[in-house]
Amino acid sequence: MIASDLISLFARHRVAANLLMVMMILSGFIGLHKLNIQFFPNFALDSVSVSTIWSGASAEDIETGITIPLEQRLRSIDQLKDMSSSSAPGVSGISLEFHEGTNMILALDDVKKQVDDFTNLPDDAETPRVTPLIRYEPVARLLVSGPEKLSELRVLARQFEQELLARGIDKINIPGLPEETVYIEVEAEQLQRLGLGFDELAQRVGDASQDLPAGLIGENDGTRELRSKNQRRTPLQFEGLHIISDSTTRINLGDIADIEQRVKAGSPYITIGNHSAVVLELRRNENGDSLKSAEILQQWLDETRPKLPPNIRIEVFNARWELIKDRILLLLKNGGGGLILVLLILYLFLSARVAFWVAVGIPVSFMATLA
Repeated sequence: MIASDLISLFARHRVAANLLMVMMILSGFIGLHKLNIQFFPNFALDSVSVSTIWSGASAEDIETGITIPLEQRLRSIDQLKDMSSSSAPGVSGISLEFHEGTNMILALDDVKKQVDDFTNLPDDAETPRVTPLIRYEPVARLLVSGPEKLSELRVLARQFEQELLARGIDKINIPGLPEETVYIEVEAEQLQRLGLGFDELAQRVGDASQDLPAGLIGENDGTRELRSKNQRRTPLQFEGLHIISDSTTRINLGDIADIEQRVKAGSPYITIGNHSAVVLELRRNENGDSLKSAEILQQWLDETRPKLPPNIRIEVFNARWELIKDRILLLLKNGGGGLILVLLILYLFLSARVAFWVAVGIPVSFMATLA
């Protein structure tokens, strides 16, 4: 009865029917514009991570001094489903997974409260960081190759990373970039001449190169963290380290040692022929748009490639956005083909005017669904 009254109402008021149709189409376009273009639908990660840095501590000290005590406090949190942890030299990591449907804002507050109430951290350990886990989806991968020296490739990769992040790419991973470390080589005769042992030299180098927290000052919004910013990271900084300094003699580490930055032994890296290579993984967060990220990438490639030396190449592979674009084109192709078939069949059995308006109802219904 209600349906027949509604139909008769629109039959008497054609402007109202047309106005409703226009509103459905416009609302559908708005919904289509706000629709997130991605491979899989969004889903919440009901997980929180707790990470703590303790520079210079061994994995055993990390486990006994930080990981195990924190685990014992965090086990009492409501709705906790599973907890896993890892202890490595200098860092402790704890991952907490909650039951589906848990209010993650309250869960995150509970974890922060338990961590803040933990007062038995080692003196040299930094304040634990509590962060919710965020899911990132891949957009594409870039293969950068060309420089013979790995140090040049590292500079290029970091430069490209900063440029893409500044343009709007959400996250970039650089797998395969080998870890580098500073090697200090001293001849035994040099140490004997100065009356130093290897252990004593190592102790002096370690004591003069630290980046440790020195506590907090102030209260509430005026709280400030103090740190000792004396971490030496480059060979040039280590060369100026005073080994012996008194009123008559001053000897720097660079005077008695060969210092250079090399790839850490055992670190894997990528090579293509005789050239070094590195992979940049471009990712977006769950609120990002894969096609917009692809536009950013393509614009950056068009501007960057002409400026590069001839021996440096940038290749794109594993472009997930192409799969999304292909699926959208497939839907449009199938939808357009189906609409043409509907028009032909309705035209054969009905008048052209009736066939047209019945066919118009199909895309209008889709737009209303999107809204």
